[in-house]
Parts: sequence; structure tokens; C-alpha cells
Amino acid sequence: MNFVIYGIFILTYLLIASRRLRALPIGRPAGALLGAVLMIAVGALSPQESYAAVNHDTIVLLFGMMLLTVYLERVGFFDWIAQWILGSFGTPWQLLWATAATSALLSAFLVNDAVCLFYTPVLLAVCRKSRLPLGPYLIALATSANIGSAATLVGNPQNMIIGSLSGMHFVAFLAYSAPAAVLGLLINIGLLRLYYARRLPATLANETPPVKINRRRLAIVMGVAAAVIAGFFAGFHLGYTAVAGALVLMIYERRDSREVFSRVDWPLLVFFCGLFIVVAGLAKTGLMERIWPAAAPHLALNNAGGLAWFSLLMTLGSNLVSNVPMVLLTGPYLGNLGATSLGWVLLAFTTTIAGNLTLIGSVANIIVAEQAKDVYHLGFWEYLRFGAVSTLLVLAAGVSVIYLLLG
Repeated sequence: MNFVIYGIFILTYLLIASRRLRALPIGRPAGALLGAVLMIAVGALSPQESYAAVNHDTIVLLFGMMLLTVYLERVGFFDWIAQWILGSFGTPWQLLWATAATSALLSAFLVNDAVCLFYTPVLLAVCRKSRLPLGPYLIALATSANIGSAATLVGNPQNMIIGSLSGMHFVAFLAYSAPAAVLGLLINIGLLRLYYARRLPATLANETPPVKINRRRLAIVMGVAAAVIAGFFAGFHLGYTAVAGALVLMIYERRDSREVFSRVDWPLLVFFCGLFIVVAGLAKTGLMERIWPAAAPHLALNNAGGLAWFSLLMTLGSNLVSNVPMVLLTGPYLGNLGATSLGWVLLAFTTTIAGNLTLIGSVANIIVAEQAKDVYHLGFWEYLRFGAVSTLLVLAAGVSVIYLLLG
């Protein structure tokens, strides 16, 4: 039976690790769903066990944050941000670092994938009308969004899962991870200057007309979003706080909200539900219980060698099986490393920053590349030349900061 389960896991991995598997081009959400159904079909899990395997806190939080982000996009929040940047920063280099800073800040509280989804079209329009090279700005957006999302428990799906598994308070996680993320962002901006400053024009040809925005509606939606974030700091349930914020906006609008629901990324929610079930099926084989005790002596988090090996394993694993499965496979066994808060924060930071290594290392990167494909081809090697260096430097600096704070 175990070999059958291993085969299902490998099939699921192949379907989600590649954008389209030639033999079965059904995409990531359907691939994860197929793996989940196969786990039930072969008896690895009962239907009841599969329901219990889904981390509902993560799904509710992701759903609520998607709804909030849709409302922000509808009232022109991202257009307003772009307009503010153009009015406040007069050179292409200033626009580049401002893009990095704003995408990082927004991703810390609005989920990096959603920020990239709505921010990329705005950035493309700004760059094209200002006659700027698209590559540096797209790379700045993607890499900085990933780094910024590492700062909080709501910045990306893997951190949401870690929040649920660890039980860490939002503020406690922020206190330990945010300094590492801020340092990582500064390093990333420094690299952007080193790589691209000389390639940018000296002046900004701002031909972008002002965007008409209903400032009253924008203020209301931003106020609700701010209240949701305040709820996170206050220790309220993360998922239901986000959903409550979205419901306040639905009630305020007093109209059919089906259009808002239609813009939720339902395939992504299906993907995570399926993935939870597949990983639970793999756990039933006992494979991870055998691997982690053997690996623990080499991955101890109380010395430089163990930190380095742990960071390397999380980085490689996140790029091989993706960061969310890596968190699901690692989280339950962090205790074998003698880790408490240090282990959880390191797991979140390393698996998130690992997404910057390659163009396909994170969903946020893929979203940026896909959104831009009609006007610019962001190539694998073009991205790798920057992403690999950024990942190594940000990991080294960030892991050191986290260890100094918690070790």
C-alpha cells in the first residue's frame, strides 16, 4: 500500500511542479484534486479523515484576504498607489525602489499572490506609458512581494499554515520575522540598484493621465482594511476577522455581491484543499517519522552548521515540491529539531524567500510573468541572474537576524 501512496504523491508533485504536464495537462488545482481523490480511492484516508486533513483556518483566512483585496482593487487602490508613486518620485530609479517597497508592504498584509495579480497590470501600464524597460520593474515587484510577505502570518499561504500549526500570536511572529524581512528588502533594493540603475533612463517620461478615483469609497475600503489589520494585532481569529471585514463592505454596498465572489481565486483554494489531503495521505505511510529523527542531528537549530543545512534543505525542497507542501511536510516534525518559536519563524522565512530563487519558485513570480506575457517575456535566465543572488544574500542575512532574536 505504501508504494501506491508514494506513487500518488509523486504524480501529484509532477502535476503541481510543472505548469503543464504533457501527458496530463490539467493544471495545478486539478492535479492536487486528483491526488486527493486517489488517496481516498486506494484507502489511504477515509472521507472523514480527508475532511479533517484540510486546515480550515488557512482556507478561511485566504478566502477572506482575497475578498478584501478584490474590494481594494475595485475602488482603484492599486491605481491610486501607482499614481502616488509617479507623483512622488521623479526618476526611473526612484520609481523602481518605490515599486519594490510598496509591493513588499502591501504583500505583508494583503497576500503576495493577490498583490501581484492586481499590481502587475497597473505597473505594466505605467512602464509602457513612461517608456521604461519592463524587466527590472517586474523582477522588483515579484521578489519584493515575496520578501515582504515573509514578515507576517497573513502575507502568504505557507505563513498562514504555519500560524495555524504553531499557534503563534500575530504580533509575536511579526516581532521576529519583520526585522529579517526589512533587512532582506533593503538588500534586494541594493541589488536592484547594482543590477539595473545604469540601464534606466535618466528621466521619467510621465505620460500617464491622472486616474479618476472615488476617494470616499477608497477611504471607506481602506478604513475597513486597516480595521482588519488592527484585529490581527489585537489577537482576533485571523480568518474570521478578514471575512468580517469583507462582509462589512458587502453590507455597506447593499447590492448583489456575486461579482465579488466571482473574482475570488477558487482554483487556488481547491489546490490547497487537495494538497492538504495528499500530504495527510503521505503522512499515513510513516515515511516522515523515519526521515526526520535521522536528519535531526544534522539540522539542529542551535549552531551555525545546523542553521545552514536547515536553510539549504528548505530552499531546495521549496523549489522541488513548492513551499506549501514543504511546510506541510516539515511543520509537524519541527519538534525533532528541538525547535519552538525559532523553528517556526525560520521555516516561514526560508520557505518564503526560497521562492525568489527561480521564476517558477513561487506562485507570485508566475503570476507576474503570466500577467506580462502579452507585452514582455520575462525569461527564466533573466530572472535567475537576479533571483539566485538575492535569495542567497537575503537568506544569509535574514536567518542570522532571526537566530539573534530567538536563538
